[in-house]
Amino acid sequence: MSGKRISVLIADDHPHGREGMRDILGGDADFHIVGEAANGEQAVMLAAELVPDLVLMDINMPVMNGMEATQRIKTIDPRIKIVMVTVSDDITDLFEAIKRGAQGYLLKNLSPSAWVEYLRAVAVDEAPLSKELAFRMLQEFNGGSAGTGSGAGGRAQASAAGSAGVHAALTQREREVLERVASGGSNRLIAESFGISEHTVKNHLKNILQKLHLENRVQLARYALEKGLVKET
Repeated sequence: MSGKRISVLIADDHPHGREGMRDILGGDADFHIVGEAANGEQAVMLAAELVPDLVLMDINMPVMNGMEATQRIKTIDPRIKIVMVTVSDDITDLFEAIKRGAQGYLLKNLSPSAWVEYLRAVAVDEAPLSKELAFRMLQEFNGGSAGTGSGAGGRAQASAAGSAGVHAALTQREREVLERVASGGSNRLIAESFGISEHTVKNHLKNILQKLHLENRVQLARYALEKGLVKET
């Protein structure tokens, strides 16, 4: 982030949970913890007051849960990035978090190095979607099966056909960039695959977001998977 430290608000109702996140980020010079909240309501108030770059949001909290708090914070200031932090790998929680405006999703049992790398990428809008997660999303959107039968496959094809008008507004290169984003490619990898600069990739992403009326690359990945634009590899 051009030398600027990433300001972070931690929201978790368990003291040990907040302590764990402090320990993970406290040893990295790129992050600066500016506040802590013990419930969703406090998280909303502190986010409005402190305007952090990033909020680490526990899903299950008293007074107001993390999903509701996320939606309210994004209404107050959509520039604030929010990453849900949970012990649950339930795919429905992931979908709900994205729908509420979250930019990422972290499991508490991941290694500290994975946390730091992922959060740094989220802060600069370059967090890739893992291939495993992309495949699980594809399964979910296809009705629980990523096969090519007449049921799930037919729904995916029908969905893709229904989106033809909007998708046609994209240039060929924009479609290619969209497909690589949905497949988990970072800006750097996409730039290398096309022999272009990362700045050019970012410009393509900006144009794609505007044309599809979306806000971030996670929503782009969801769109591509929902419309059947990305195939299982």
